[in-house]
Amino acid sequence: MDPIHQFEIKKLFPIARIGGMEIAFTNSALFMLIGLLLILLLMLGATSSRALVPGRLQSVAEISYEFVATTLRSTAGTEGMKFFPLVFSLFMFILVLNVIGIIPYTFTVTSHIIITVSLALLVFFTVIIYGFWKNGLRFFKLFVPSGIPIYILPLIVFIEVLSFLSRPISHSVRLFANMVAGHIVIFFLIALTVLISPFVAPVSVAFALGIFMLELFVALVQAYVFTMLSALFIGMTQHAH
Repeated sequence: MDPIHQFEIKKLFPIARIGGMEIAFTNSALFMLIGLLLILLLMLGATSSRALVPGRLQSVAEISYEFVATTLRSTAGTEGMKFFPLVFSLFMFILVLNVIGIIPYTFTVTSHIIITVSLALLVFFTVIIYGFWKNGLRFFKLFVPSGIPIYILPLIVFIEVLSFLSRPISHSVRLFANMVAGHIVIFFLIALTVLISPFVAPVSVAFALGIFMLELFVALVQAYVFTMLSALFIGMTQHAH
């Protein structure tokens, strides 16, 4: 019984071949597509009626919208709302994929570092491009805090630059590591029902259910943390000084 087997990317069918490299449709791509379709069904289907008294789906869509909008305003200000489509898309995409991954016999897309790094780099390069577009060379003031004595300024600048460049790493690893760790813990707890005495099974299942609920909470929290950090990084470009 291999706990890593559940994270294996499997080729479903080939799409094309470029040179010696094969492009294939994988289980990861399948569940990303499923997540995208679920988001479209929720956002388009739930808001199509625009009822004055919202139903359940419309309430979920409106709560999600207001939650992300409030987070973005509080961290990036009103000017940051121009990035609402990006931040909201990231939140819904990560949240839906995290929740899907908890369902047995599905695939956790966000358990792969290549996915979380891609999302983190999208935010990172958005910050850089918009930062230079809005502030020009003044964007470099982000790395030079005011009021710092000249004799320690080089060290502070080095630390600020290193901190800025490490953001995609911390941004992506946090989400990836939490999803992998939670799934492995659930796997081992459920495995106890098979490997140990049947008398231990009820206790093991109870622990597994508890971890499952905790994993659901972690899925929600990690989507929020990724979104909040994205909004925070974008907000720093509004006033580079």
